[in-house]
Amino acid sequence: MIKQNLLAAVVALFVSFGTAFAADKININTANAEELQMLDGVGPATASAIIEYRQTNSGFESVAELSSVRGIGDKKLQSLTDDVTVSAE
Repeated sequence: MIKQNLLAAVVALFVSFGTAFAADKININTANAEELQMLDGVGPATASAIIEYRQTNSGFESVAELSSVRGIGDKKLQSLTDDVTVSAE
């Protein structure tokens, strides 16, 4: 019985942490290079390209606009879509 309660508590803990982390999207209009590099598939070069594009074009109007950034193709855009935003949510 104790083993089941402990297992249930551990599962609940992981679920609650997973939900908390999933809710935090990175705003590509305000994120610095270090924050952008926390995204899967975004290294220093891609982070710099995102910032350069953002500065040149007065920000992003949509997440889909990331496809205009050098180094971000359809696959990478698809993998980033759930983790980024263009507004403060």
